[in-house]
Amino acid sequence: MTVHERPYGRYFEDFEVGDVYRHWPGKTITEADDHLFCLLTMNHHPLHIDNYYAEQSQFGRNIVAGPVVYSVVFGMSIPDVSGKAIANLETEQLLHRAPTFHGDTIYAESKVLGKVESKSKSDRGIVTVETRGFNQRGEEVCYYRRKVLVPKEAAVKPFERPYTSPVGD
Repeated sequence: MTVHERPYGRYFEDFEVGDVYRHWPGKTITEADDHLFCLLTMNHHPLHIDNYYAEQSQFGRNIVAGPVVYSVVFGMSIPDVSGKAIANLETEQLLHRAPTFHGDTIYAESKVLGKVESKSKSDRGIVTVETRGFNQRGEEVCYYRRKVLVPKEAAVKPFERPYTSPVGD
């Protein structure tokens, strides 16, 4: 019998400049997702929560709040990019390239742009990635770059589960 652990995140050594990670699965953003986020963050702009108002806008219908789209795309990238991160150091050049509508499904991918070892601590390094979000029509709806502080593998203590598995190790 083989026990499979699902990898979550990567160590500094795992990143190679030019590599692309296609994040999976996609996420359909519902009206409820958008409204909950807007209400939690006190974003009461009628373009997001008022159908009648939105119908009269240039879009002709509600659009999803930009921070919702960014958050979904960011979340999709975590298992591949920052699941082992010590810290997210910087997000730069956040661009919303096209509107996202209720019912759109978002997919994302990240490309490694650079990596540099830490100058102050030898057990980590900084990885720079660009991440793009696309809708089901293939339109790019979100783009950003970020820098992530990632540990080297030798510096991380292996994860220990808080139980003994009845199927063995």
